[in-house]
Amino acid sequence: MQLDTPQFHGLFTPELKQLISLFEKHNYELRVAGGAVRDLLMGKQPNDVDFATTATPTEMKEMFELEKVRMINAKGESHGTVTARINDKENFEVTTLRIDVTTDGRHAEVEFTTDWLIDANRRDLTINSMFLGFDGTIYDYFNGVSDLEQRLVRFVGNPVARIQEDYLRILRYFRFYGRIANGPDAHDHDTLTAIKANTHGLQDISGERIWVELKQIVCGNFAGSLMKTMFELGVTRYLGIPENPNIEEFLSVCERTDRPLPMTRLSALLIQENEVYNLNKRLKMSSDELKLGVFIVNHREDNTASLPLKHYQDLLIDTVGKEPKVRERIIELLKYNGDQKILLEFSEWTAPKFPVTGYDLMNGKVPKGPVFTKTLIELRKLWKQSDYTLTKEELLMNLERIVKGLQS
Repeated sequence: MQLDTPQFHGLFTPELKQLISLFEKHNYELRVAGGAVRDLLMGKQPNDVDFATTATPTEMKEMFELEKVRMINAKGESHGTVTARINDKENFEVTTLRIDVTTDGRHAEVEFTTDWLIDANRRDLTINSMFLGFDGTIYDYFNGVSDLEQRLVRFVGNPVARIQEDYLRILRYFRFYGRIANGPDAHDHDTLTAIKANTHGLQDISGERIWVELKQIVCGNFAGSLMKTMFELGVTRYLGIPENPNIEEFLSVCERTDRPLPMTRLSALLIQENEVYNLNKRLKMSSDELKLGVFIVNHREDNTASLPLKHYQDLLIDTVGKEPKVRERIIELLKYNGDQKILLEFSEWTAPKFPVTGYDLMNGKVPKGPVFTKTLIELRKLWKQSDYTLTKEELLMNLERIVKGLQS
């Protein structure tokens, strides 16, 4: 098969042309590898382009040094990757063809090869195992083109063997299913059987690696259906998700949310605040992601029936000094609840600044201590009750009455 598309021709920057000529000059084969080939076949411009070569890391280093090409050892050479920076403009990650000699389900000891088929055989999915020559030739050893055309997601060769080489491939399967498949329930039976028999291997995968994949699953296509399948296969128990997650709530939230943050949807599986913290122990989320999960779990059932917009405005106003982050959390909460009208109104609302300061209270001779703090709280309540319309002068007219009431 020959590729001849605008996206393919768009790869050929002056820097890539120079890289290609270097490998040709030194008689090493160089091809585009993996995900970029898949994206190009789907008519997409790849965000990242990886390259594979018959040259060993030592041979690449010698070549680049001879040609005075700068190298950046971002990943190191133990797995065969050398990064070349051409014309001080563009980086190219080039990896030697390899075979996994030994694996423990997380890491692999590799041996270099010049056989493209052997390298393709060690990759995870058929749609990720293709190579692309610079004349447009597709090198497809495991029917990746056909699977892509049919929107099938299958492991290369024996699914059990592929999974046991790296158990994270279980989650990669579901991530790519959400990106490639045409429908929610078109899984291959043998693939699901292999996943179910090997879910235990996920317990030794780091939380950080799991979270990278899980975030894309929960925000991708068919997220509700995929999570339900993962739960039924026993996958979720190794992800920090509770033993009996609220799958029905998750399905509902997935249907009513558009472009949410990952934690917005994932919170639907959690019933209590402590489950958010347990999830964080496993996934090692960011502080913002943890706080968003706690916020949604604690506020998703707030009674907002009478004045819904005012409720969320007050929620924002009450978080002095944290307005930017809390505003984002409230927006995600509104996405979670499917309150589109209130979401639009709240998104367009600019929170006013509380007009009274501690300095104003000092000028009003309010004694320091508990009375000072409570006076500020009472003034804020009055301001909120007025829909934030009372001015500083109007609020301070209540100062004497409030202080006397607090001191009595």
